[in-house]
Amino acid sequence: VRLVESGGRLVHSGGSLKLSCTTSGFRFNQYAIGWFRQIPGKDRQGVACSDTPHGTTIYSASAKGRFPFSSDSAKKTAYLQLNNLKPEDAGIYSCAAVPAEAKRCLLPYSFEHWGRGTQVTVSS
Repeated sequence: VRLVESGGRLVHSGGSLKLSCTTSGFRFNQYAIGWFRQIPGKDRQGVACSDTPHGTTIYSASAKGRFPFSSDSAKKTAYLQLNNLKPEDAGIYSCAAVPAEAKRCLLPYSFEHWGRGTQVTVSS
């Protein structure tokens, strides 16, 4: 199982980014996928996730309405569109996967497999 994030970079406050999570080694449409953010000294925080492979998308309060989650099964890739970015959105964004179901998918322990992350920096 392999997950590789890309798309992170430095962006000005108010700007947008699209993060990608390219996967391999498993049947993408049979796994739940989540996006998490981590800053130094803090635990990973859930940003957006699907609780089942084709189920409900769940967002954190700060992500709802700004960071739509999507996926392309044919490309085995999940996406997180980051809009109207704020300095407090900065961090390392990682994607994660688990077979079948992530019951509380905004919590990191719901997932088994992780990518290394991509750095998002937001200047004020």
